[in-house]
Amino acid sequence: MSEGVFADRIVQNLLDTDLYKLSMMQAVLHNYPNVEVEWEFRCRNGEDLRDYLPELRLQIERLSELSLSPDQLDFLERINFMKPDFLRFLGLFRFNLRYLHMGIENDELFIRLRGPWLHVILYEVPLLATVSEVRNRALHPDVTLEQVRSQLYRKFDWLTANATQDELAQLQVADFGTRRRFSFKVQEEVVNVLKHDFPGRFVGTSNVHLAREFDLKPLGTMAHEWIMAHQQLGPRLIDSQAAALDCWVREYRGLLGIALTDCITMDAFLGDFDLYFAKLFDGLRHDSGDPIIWAEKAIAHYHKLGIDPMTKTLTFSDSLTLPKALDIFRQLRGRINVSFGIGTHLTCDIPGVKPMSIVCKMTDCNGQPVAKISDESAKTQCRDPNFVAYLRHVFKVPG
Repeated sequence: MSEGVFADRIVQNLLDTDLYKLSMMQAVLHNYPNVEVEWEFRCRNGEDLRDYLPELRLQIERLSELSLSPDQLDFLERINFMKPDFLRFLGLFRFNLRYLHMGIENDELFIRLRGPWLHVILYEVPLLATVSEVRNRALHPDVTLEQVRSQLYRKFDWLTANATQDELAQLQVADFGTRRRFSFKVQEEVVNVLKHDFPGRFVGTSNVHLAREFDLKPLGTMAHEWIMAHQQLGPRLIDSQAAALDCWVREYRGLLGIALTDCITMDAFLGDFDLYFAKLFDGLRHDSGDPIIWAEKAIAHYHKLGIDPMTKTLTFSDSLTLPKALDIFRQLRGRINVSFGIGTHLTCDIPGVKPMSIVCKMTDCNGQPVAKISDESAKTQCRDPNFVAYLRHVFKVPG
């Protein structure tokens, strides 16, 4: 192993996660403390991970050692939406391994989570980061931080050569690369370089630990699980998205105002995103499907509601690269505000390394199936095809 590329511990502490896990966790504590959920890990590209099981067990067991230090809690207290009761709960929180089950099934690695939503919600990001790094330690022990830096500076050079100074002054980029990073040390170096040398506007990171380490703004609001869970928490399935958005508004009172649109589809989302929500939320996040088609739908919807799109922000976070971000920026500039959360292209783009395609998604809530359809058919996820068919029927989504 090359010195400096792999730390002794894969997950550094409880803050070594994405901010939206903490924001959703607080909302769960206040609204759904007794809800039971199930999650399932998937490797979407069929990579054989069975040989890594012993090391994965060892590293995941180490998660139970983590707790928040007084200094880390002090940092969270300075985040304006963190409530005192939630911080007290986090101060007591420990990963409980009895909620996690892993092994070999049908010649494949399986990892499942089953337990109270409040107590399993923080597993997703460190679990994915652990799988990614364990695999990368085995396959790519000779990667160096110099390779990481060189690749990053090549991207900066491309951006500087292809974007005008005016474009660079407005191009907002954030690091969203925790879940599929090559390693913690690589993400740490990437964030360090982005902070000091990125030619555009580096606006922060989704990783709370790195935000604290580098005095950056931690970024994030909600993920698919928030809206998926409401498919079994609301009074009727047709009201589930509105119930999820309404609960979020009541919890955060105007803070954390970027809504995720593609749990069912953008069209189904906009059907529920009426004037009330459109005024209360600062903008929308794109995570599947054609980004320009999606953006045009958002802009048209704001116009239809009599809202100036230039008072709103679209955040893009689907498999982005810097060239893609620049192209999207140019097509939407002056029509609506845009920002970009870039993940794997920053934290696991190293010559000779093929990034993993891994996810960990909620499959059940209170013993009943939940689904994510999205604006890209390949991303549909649900254990029960009958529930997907019912969801499509209720929201009039073509099969």
